[in-house]
Amino acid sequence: MRTTLTIDDDIAAALERLRRAEDKSLKELVNETLRRGLERPNAPARKPKRSWTRPVSLGRCLIGDIVSVSEAIALGEGEDHK
Repeated sequence: MRTTLTIDDDIAAALERLRRAEDKSLKELVNETLRRGLERPNAPARKPKRSWTRPVSLGRCLIGDIVSVSEAIALGEGEDHK
C-alpha cells in the first residue's frame, strides 16, 4: 500500500541516522519500527537514561564578594579594562 506521511523533523532525523547505521531502506526501517510499536500499543514510554555530573571543587573565590560587575572585571583584567 502506498501512502504519504508527514514526519516531524526530529523523527525524520532519528530515522535517517538509524537507516544509515543499519544500512536499510527507509521503507524497511519505517515498517519495522511501526510493527514493533503496534505490537505493544500500551507499553509505557521509555524513561530517559539518567546521567550524573561529578562535583569538582573549584577552590575558594579569589575576589571575595562580588559587589558589582565592574569591580569583578577590574580585579580579573586590571584597571585598564575599559
